[in-house]
Amino acid sequence: MPQPPLDRDLLNRLGSRLELSTPALVLDLDALEANLAAMTAWAKSQGIALRPHAKTHKCAAIGRLQMEQGALGLCCAKLAEAEALAEAGLDRLLLTSPVVGARRIARLMTLARNCAELMLVATNPGTLRERAAAAAAAGITLDILIDVDVGQERTGVRDADAALLLAGIIAEAPALTLKGVQGYAGHVQHIADFEERRRASAMSLGLLAAVRDRLEAADHPCPIVSGGGTGTHALDPASGVLNELQVGSYIVSDVEYDAVDLTGDGTRRFRDGLFVYARVVSANRDGFATIDAGSKVLSMDGPAPAVAFGAPEGTTYRCSGDEFGELTLPPGSAPLKPGDLVGLVVPHCDPTINFFDFYHCVRGEELVDLWPIEARGCSA
Repeated sequence: MPQPPLDRDLLNRLGSRLELSTPALVLDLDALEANLAAMTAWAKSQGIALRPHAKTHKCAAIGRLQMEQGALGLCCAKLAEAEALAEAGLDRLLLTSPVVGARRIARLMTLARNCAELMLVATNPGTLRERAAAAAAAGITLDILIDVDVGQERTGVRDADAALLLAGIIAEAPALTLKGVQGYAGHVQHIADFEERRRASAMSLGLLAAVRDRLEAADHPCPIVSGGGTGTHALDPASGVLNELQVGSYIVSDVEYDAVDLTGDGTRRFRDGLFVYARVVSANRDGFATIDAGSKVLSMDGPAPAVAFGAPEGTTYRCSGDEFGELTLPPGSAPLKPGDLVGLVVPHCDPTINFFDFYHCVRGEELVDLWPIEARGCSA
């Protein structure tokens, strides 16, 4: 069960942002709303739809904002994520990862009954036939996208022949309907250089287009061609391959995406909107301070978090345990003292969010809301 939210007594108090219990996951609502508006405007200007990936935020409140701005639906990485969001009233979902195992397939049938729209991906003939049998027994129809490996080498069919085999199974199963194809180039999203990323994305989309074309030539229509991400959002529409984008991290950005030239001209379309607030707990060594934010609240699978405020410019972070981080101050800096508040830009937003039960939502200097992260920890 989620822990009760702390700091309710601070809501709507002037300056309450600086009084938060730490470590805390802090969401800047002004930045979130600006990022949502920027991506929506970009997609509209390019004539491409959005199906944002909820694996990033895992939160019904943010999902509702995306739907209110015209998103077709939401993507989920795991079945339990989809179940949590459906329970919260978000019921137009695409599960972008394979669902295997008899118990999960039984849960899948229940979820399908409770959703206005649920789409699944197909990658394997055996599991596809299992789903067809389960759907027929449950008296429901499942919508399917064929997942294509476009270079990440994680999931998906490797070529058009394998896709045609799956399409044939779908065509022969009354309980299945082919809706199109999916190809996610996760290996491309964080290539920092714009032109290098453009070339890599074009190769991946070429693989997806080739599979789509073979399917359609064999009378298997593919009205949906889904994929892309925050890293390639500025490139994907021009290809003419995708008709919807599975963007995720754009809502808050992070240190990883701050290092990527997303637009090709160095401008930033999306603002940093998510922070971990921490406090200094020890400062007994010259030039160093220990804060209460370690590997239990900051993802360590990528770069270090960046210091946003509370310490001198040039201060760097190093994880020093489950509960602690070490700040190294620039030479000649004034020392920090116990109790000082430090804000850290999250290094990788998706897994960092997964450490917390609630967003502390702020506007300016005030804590204005606490949003539950309903799909936090939903890995099953």
